[in-house]
Amino acid sequence: MTNKETHLDSSLSLRPVQWADVNAVTKLIYDVCEADGDTTVAVTSEDMENTWKSEGFNLERDAILVETQDGQVVGYEEFYNAKDHYDLDTDGYVHPKFKGLGIGTALLKKIEERAQTEVELAEPDVRVFIRSSIDNKDEQAHSLFKTEGYFPIRYHWRMETELHETPPAVTFPAGIELCPFVKEEHSIAVWQADNEAFRDHWGSHDSTFEEWSHRKFGKSDFDPTLWMIAWDGDQIAGYSQNRFRMGIGWIGTLGVRRPWRKMGLGLALLQHSFGEFYKRGTTTIGLGVDASNPTGATRLYQRAGMYVASEFATYEKELRAGRSLE
Repeated sequence: MTNKETHLDSSLSLRPVQWADVNAVTKLIYDVCEADGDTTVAVTSEDMENTWKSEGFNLERDAILVETQDGQVVGYEEFYNAKDHYDLDTDGYVHPKFKGLGIGTALLKKIEERAQTEVELAEPDVRVFIRSSIDNKDEQAHSLFKTEGYFPIRYHWRMETELHETPPAVTFPAGIELCPFVKEEHSIAVWQADNEAFRDHWGSHDSTFEEWSHRKFGKSDFDPTLWMIAWDGDQIAGYSQNRFRMGIGWIGTLGVRRPWRKMGLGLALLQHSFGEFYKRGTTTIGLGVDASNPTGATRLYQRAGMYVASEFATYEKELRAGRSLE
């Protein structure tokens, strides 16, 4: 495909990603996040490699980049078949110093070609769509997606808190006991609880144990001592899967199973997680949340003293009309 066909500036070239590109891609993502004012949502090279090793992801087929004549990576886009060929995702980045050269348009058009091959594999009567999220402050990205036929459908927040003193001791609901996470003994039970707790969340799908394990344990900063598992007898009532991320404490996934909701368990897990990070010398703690979360998580986090640090908009484009599976 020529630059004229991709609307790409003649000084730039587009090609498939290779494993040797991991550090350059990671640096690009950091530079973009820094320009957006939030480097905590960037990734390490180790996390990038782990993502590329996800089941079903083929690097040279599912990721593309744009580079300058001297080899600087200034654009990157990756594609995922999130669920059964109908729920498709893409994530793209354009270096802030190279905007206006057609990079975003070229990447998006190329990734939509990739997405069309999935449409043919989806059940014939099912609606197929592709989604992508952007920093809500990025006006150029908004314009790009709208021009290409996408519509904003959801907003997500990165929330944060700064601890200035030792958090108070936490009291858990009666009958609930917090026990250390033992990977070999508890992984399957936590995986099942994770799937169940998020079934009523927008865009969530059950994952296989293999997919879940790769996503959770494959991260270079996985630390089982930061996982808080709340038990009611032999049943998992809730959990907070935490880690360090880009210099801050990160509440990776916090979930409470339906029978144990509305009894203060979510707040107790959150505050206990704050205390654990504080003990380890970390005072800035963040998390990501659907701004329209149906379980009231945003109110819970605000009650715990968290505020919205960044907002992200999710755009969607329908690739084929049909029966909705959401």
